[in-house]
Amino acid sequence: MNAAVAALDTADGPSKDLQRDAVRALLARLVERAPGRTVEVRVPPYGAVQCIAGPRHTRGTPPNVVETDPVTFIKLAVGRISFDEAVADGLVAASGTRADLGHLMPLAA
Repeated sequence: MNAAVAALDTADGPSKDLQRDAVRALLARLVERAPGRTVEVRVPPYGAVQCIAGPRHTRGTPPNVVETDPVTFIKLAVGRISFDEAVADGLVAASGTRADLGHLMPLAA
């Protein structure tokens, strides 16, 4: 994950392999920090998890979804951008009353 964060400052950004590994590690950390099945967090093409305690869905599209690209997710997770900024800039799509991850970020320093 540290290599992916360091690569954020390069012209090309993190490689696909670094993105994949960092996203998967950070999604796992998110689930540890906020266990549950109320919000689905999607970072295509590398992963999706359910987190945050509360009512869970059992079928179909969940009512609370957060979706973003890998680089934005890494930036959120290390505090380079706030959740509110990312949503306002259109970098994160968040739908549902519980789809605010701002209180959980950053996940890593």
